[in-house]
Amino acid sequence: MNNLNPITISATVNATPEKVWQYWNLPEHVTQWNQATPDWHCPKASSDLRIGGKFSATMAAKDGSFSFDFEGTYTEVIPNELLRYTMPDGRKVEVKFAGEGNSTVITETFDPETENPIEMQEAGWQMILNSFKSYAEGK
Repeated sequence: MNNLNPITISATVNATPEKVWQYWNLPEHVTQWNQATPDWHCPKASSDLRIGGKFSATMAAKDGSFSFDFEGTYTEVIPNELLRYTMPDGRKVEVKFAGEGNSTVITETFDPETENPIEMQEAGWQMILNSFKSYAEGK
């Protein structure tokens, strides 16, 4: 664990919490949006959406030069409202889904890692969240 303050990002998605929840969690949707830039993609994803269940999403450069698995273990699951999980290195993440009519505010709070600058981590996570917003609103 590190002593850095958690990072918080958010976006308002023009979709109901129920739709947002499905698109956020179902692997067939995760593979469609889980990348920060168009030169990356998510070739596979899995999710056992329950407390103690695990999820994984492979993030890869389209040119094949680099890939990694983003994964965690769920510690709290409240459908359409809240996810909490812990990553393998012990960092914690909270994702809130707040419905406001036909839109949903997603707020992600996560413990930063120590290898990359805070600004880079915040920007990267925000780009992925923005990719989700575009996907969910476009379907």
